[in-house]
Amino acid sequence: MPDQPLIPFDICVANVLKQEGGYADNPADPGGATNMGITRKTLAAWRKVNPWWTLNKTEVQNLTVAEAQAIYKAWFWDEIQGDKLPLGLANCLLDFAANSGVARAVISLQAVLGLAQDGVLGPITFAAISKKKPDALIRDLCDARLTFLKRLSTAATFGRAWSRRVGEVRAQSLALVASTPAPAGPGEPAPGPVPLPPAVHTAAPWGGALVVAGVGLLSGGLALGRGK
Repeated sequence: MPDQPLIPFDICVANVLKQEGGYADNPADPGGATNMGITRKTLAAWRKVNPWWTLNKTEVQNLTVAEAQAIYKAWFWDEIQGDKLPLGLANCLLDFAANSGVARAVISLQAVLGLAQDGVLGPITFAAISKKKPDALIRDLCDARLTFLKRLSTAATFGRAWSRRVGEVRAQSLALVASTPAPAGPGEPAPGPVPLPPAVHTAAPWGGALVVAGVGLLSGGLALGRGK
């Protein structure tokens, strides 16, 4: 049976979920109770629970993979316009956004592109992206991300884990660049489906099966993350 084509969001969110893991409530983490990278505040905002602290932590513990994916689709992937980005860069930027917020991720991307940093992906940013090789941009963005993370007050506690994560995301993203066929030239047949690179996993680390997130759920324009 031939390889089935994979949806870019599915590839990238699987990597984010693998990095984030399951439930945690580390007192040193400003995000507090978190599951699959979704903080209590983010989940409360998603479910329109106000004030956010009235959402019981058990709701975070019981968060399903499907709901987490839906949040990542609407409030992170759609906000970075992942479907318009080269696959490797989309993977890199989504993980950055999940870890540090959409605005921070986009500002860092604009900085490495030498652009004004407004945190909004518009035509000027996309034009600059198209002029730079994805692998070079991924390396520059990962370097900028590490520089940002090392300046945070919590770097002494989480710095080693962040460095490992950024290194893994760099390798995954570069593997996706290498596996993506070049666009077909005039008169050439379109490239076939892209198989999943070996470095990317589709199984959730806590044993749950990943499902396709719903589309068109909500678009909030929020710079959500864990304050990093």
